Amino acid sequence: MKHRSVRGKIRYTSKKPEMLDHERGREWFAFTHHDDGSVIVRAQCEIEEPAPTVLRDIVYAVGPDGRPRNLHVHLTVGDAFMGSGWFNVDAGDEGGVIECESHGPSIGRLSQVVNFEGPIDALGTHPIICDAFNTRCIDVSKGPHRRTLRCYLPSPDHRGATPPIAVEVKIDLEYLGDEEVTVEAGTFACRHFRFVDDTETGMGGKTHPHYDLWVTADEDAIFVQGGVGGYMQTWYELVELER
Repeated sequence: MKHRSVRGKIRYTSKKPEMLDHERGREWFAFTHHDDGSVIVRAQCEIEEPAPTVLRDIVYAVGPDGRPRNLHVHLTVGDAFMGSGWFNVDAGDEGGVIECESHGPSIGRLSQVVNFEGPIDALGTHPIICDAFNTRCIDVSKGPHRRTLRCYLPSPDHRGATPPIAVEVKIDLEYLGDEEVTVEAGTFACRHFRFVDDTETGMGGKTHPHYDLWVTADEDAIFVQGGVGGYMQTWYELVELER
């Protein structure tokens, strides 16, 4: 096989006083890197706390040009089917179109076509590993700085726990510098990033708390550790890595 594979696991824990460092979920991920530069990301995510539980499966394809190509999402909330959706993206510097075919008990069968002007940076797919992968959108050669990312998400909910539908979201990404980080999976040279939601309406109508994450300082952009403050009080850590 000519492709290169990367696999790993992320542990979800809580920083709430009553659940300090208690495991509240987990995520398994796999990357397939093809010779032409295209990448397939697969992730299975389990969130136990807060209720209701969330089980998410995604397959996300990025083209050789770094632009999103397509995404499949299957979502179970509270151990009941919430929805399944497929998104196809045809995007360029001048704009493009996103087509969505989705189904769920609360929305029935949904067909959606979204035309947009100008470039988009990524699809926000909700797995933690994809948050890290999407930091590739920022040019670290400029040094520490901040820029606004334009993304489309399959759910504006902070946990991604609503039926799949294409929603535009803008959020700032800040590059803070480089650090060496040691976690259960090993010691890594990392880049420190922070997602900041400063929009008036917030993400999904609610401001997302600041989200710090440390990502491998290489082309793979693998999540190493990070956490969300505010009302969420979550922490995430890479516990297994194979590459």
